[in-house]
Amino acid sequence: MSDELEGAASGAVVYVVDDDPSMRDAVTMLLRSEGLQVRAFASAQEFLAFPMLDVPSCLVLDVRLKGQSGLAVQEHIAAAELSLPIIFMTAHGDIAMSVRAMKAGAMDFLAKPFRDQDMLDAVAQALARDKERRGSGRALDDLRARYASLTPREREVMAFVASGLMNKQIAAEMNLSEITVKIHRGQAMKKMESRSLADFVLKAEALGLRSSRT
Repeated sequence: MSDELEGAASGAVVYVVDDDPSMRDAVTMLLRSEGLQVRAFASAQEFLAFPMLDVPSCLVLDVRLKGQSGLAVQEHIAAAELSLPIIFMTAHGDIAMSVRAMKAGAMDFLAKPFRDQDMLDAVAQALARDKERRGSGRALDDLRARYASLTPREREVMAFVASGLMNKQIAAEMNLSEITVKIHRGQAMKKMESRSLADFVLKAEALGLRSSRT
């Protein structure tokens, strides 16, 4: 396995949807030869009914499927907010179809027959993107959990700090002493695991905090 693919594929799964058995098997064998975990489906209905695994993933999807087109599957995934990177493949693609798929967020569009390496490269990029997205999502979830542990006063101080106010100004806004504001800010920074004021502000901005009083 290439370094790029190995780095992206740790614990990952690739979903393959194609109603052509020979193509479905060929893509599945190619990906498994690189050590990837693959789940293959003969129809959109089978895939959509499958419980998604909570690991970095991507979807290799044929554009023309019996019963439901690949583009319709893409719309369903978007509507369900699954954020699953999609690599389209087709033997009948045209420019308009490619543009529609890419505008809707497709990672790549491979015309059959495609080179094995092109597929492997596309899958590596798609898995890397999903891995990065999941990492960012977990970091934000952790940030929200830490913020939830703050007292109402600490949250208010954090919002004022994010708005650019100094301790003296915050004290005036909250009708508190400056030393009390410093205590609240110190406790908030400790709970948010911020070793510097700059990091504290960055975390506040990531949470979308800004005081309504400023």
